[in-house]
Amino acid sequence: MSIIGITGGTGLIGRHLTALLVEKGYKVIIFSRSAGKTGDKNISYTYWDPEKSEIDRAALGNIDCIIQLAGASVAQKRLTAKRKQEVINSRVQSTNFLLTQLKEQAPNCKTIIAASATGFYGPDTPGSIPFTETAPTYNDFLGETCRQWEDATEKANSFMRTVIIRIGIVLGKDGGAFPELAGPLSFGIMPILGSGKQVVSWIDIDDLAGLFLFALENEGISGVYNGVSPNPVTHKQLMYAIAREKGGLSIPAPVPAFALKIALGEMSTEVLKSWG
Repeated sequence: MSIIGITGGTGLIGRHLTALLVEKGYKVIIFSRSAGKTGDKNISYTYWDPEKSEIDRAALGNIDCIIQLAGASVAQKRLTAKRKQEVINSRVQSTNFLLTQLKEQAPNCKTIIAASATGFYGPDTPGSIPFTETAPTYNDFLGETCRQWEDATEKANSFMRTVIIRIGIVLGKDGGAFPELAGPLSFGIMPILGSGKQVVSWIDIDDLAGLFLFALENEGISGVYNGVSPNPVTHKQLMYAIAREKGGLSIPAPVPAFALKIALGEMSTEVLKSWG
């Protein structure tokens, strides 16, 4: 039975991916700063803290693949200069530390599958040619963060198979963007952010977990892949689809760009940058 290590495994993606891996017959070791509880013999938790350069080296020695999902949330706090550095460090420094430890302590680990994000790309407009994996990095904070993140991951190419998945807006009922978008609908309000024409590259959480599994099980796969649905929608289309799913009365309530900029600061750029 193969053993899969996951960093950042307690988040939405990690939870769904862990469940899928166990269902498919894998054992999973979740590397986390805090111990988790599980009633499943095929799931275990162990310690790591890249900021302190600490990791369970014995556990590393047992894994056959590592899935790197660790990274501070971009949307959780305002993007001050301090927070920006935290976001970058949580991705780049943790990846650098992880690869050093894998090279030294994990002789059986032959594959790394690492998260990145579609924030790598620039503005997108309805009807434009979709971004492919060969598109250049966009020159803003998220684009530069993703570039540094991927550059760190690609150092693994010298000693193991490396797959990078650029993840879009993840939709799942138990986390990610869906609860945030759907919340106001419970009060009969459907917020439309900015023009509503922003292009949303989305993916269902179960499809994303399946994509990671596919990358794991197909050894011919390496390099960078977009982890999104082939059918992007506008923000307004997405909100109407969520409203239909929720049912009941939903009154469209436009939220102007200036209000978002006041509320979200620089993060509003990411929310609004794709409007046409």
